Amino acid sequence: MTDRDVYIEKLKARLDQWNADMAKLEAQAREARADAKAEFQRTLADMEKQRARVREQLEQMQSAGEAAWDDLRKGAETAFDEMSKAWQQAMKRLR
Repeated sequence: MTDRDVYIEKLKARLDQWNADMAKLEAQAREARADAKAEFQRTLADMEKQRARVREQLEQMQSAGEAAWDDLRKGAETAFDEMSKAWQQAMKRLR
C-alpha cells in the first residue's frame, strides 16, 4: 500500500467517524425541545456542507494523478481542518 493509499484510508476513517457522530446528533435533535431542535438543525446543516466538501475532496484525491496529488492533499487537509473546527464549535453550541 502506498503512502497515498494509507493517507486516503485515514481520511475515509475520519469521515466515517464524523458520519457516526452526526447520526448521534440527528438522533438527539429528534428528541430535543423545539427551541433546541432548531439549533440542532442549523448545526447539522452547517456540518453537512462541510462533510460534502470533505467527501468531494476525498473523491478527487482518489482519482487524481500523481501531478495533482500534492495540491489535492493540501486542499483535503484544509477541508478536514475546517470540518474539525466546525465539529468542535458545534459541540460547544449544543452543550
